[in-house]
Amino acid sequence: MAFALRAMHCIAAAAPLRAPRTFGRRPSAVAVRAMSDAAAPAAAAPPVHELVDLRVGRVLKAYKHEEADKLYVEEVDVGEEEPRQICSGLVPYMNAEDIEGKLVVVLLNLKSRNMAGIASHGMLLAASDATHEKVELLVCPADAVVGERITFGDATEEQAEQAAPHTENQMKKKKTWEAVAPDLCTTQDCVAAYKDLQMRTSAGPVTCGSIAKGTIG
Repeated sequence: MAFALRAMHCIAAAAPLRAPRTFGRRPSAVAVRAMSDAAAPAAAAPPVHELVDLRVGRVLKAYKHEEADKLYVEEVDVGEEEPRQICSGLVPYMNAEDIEGKLVVVLLNLKSRNMAGIASHGMLLAASDATHEKVELLVCPADAVVGERITFGDATEEQAEQAAPHTENQMKKKKTWEAVAPDLCTTQDCVAAYKDLQMRTSAGPVTCGSIAKGTIG
C-alpha cells in the first residue's frame, strides 16, 4: 500500500502543468497596434484658396441677354469638350467687343444657376474699384494655356502642386467661395492676388488693366 502511494506521488510530481489556453490576438500585438494608431498624425487640411477651381478660359462669344439688361451671355472655352455658357453682369462696365477673344479667369466649380431663363455654369472674375464704378476683367498672359489651372504663389517661386479642388456640391455646402472671395484683391501693380499670393498661370501672373488695390469678384 505504501509502495502504491509513493508511485502515485511520483507520477503526479512528474506530470507538467499545462498553461490555460487563451484566445484572440496576443496582448503584445494589440499594444503595438494601439501605439501605431495613436502615433498616426491627422492629415492637415489644404489651404482654402486651393479648393477653388480657377481656369484659363477664352471668350469665344459675348452678347446681351435678351431678358436681362445688365447681363452678357458668354461662351467660354475652358478646355472641356464644349464651351461653358456663363452670364455676367458686365453690361454697365464694358462692351461685348471688350470681352470677346480675351483670356479670362473662370471659376469652374460652381453649380449651374438659372439667370433670367439662361443656365449659367461658372463665373468670370473681374476687378472693381472701391466705389464699384469701374470694373475690369482679370486677364491672363497671351501665352497661358486654355484650360490650365491657375495657382497662387510667390512670383519668385516655382508653381507648386495644389490640392484637388472641391466639387460643386462641396463648394456650396462648405461655402468655400465665400471664404476665399473677401481676401481676393489686386496689388499696387494691378496683379490679382489672394492675400499676398499672386494669382499665376504657367506664362505669368493674372492682371487687370488699371485697377490697383481693388477687390475681385
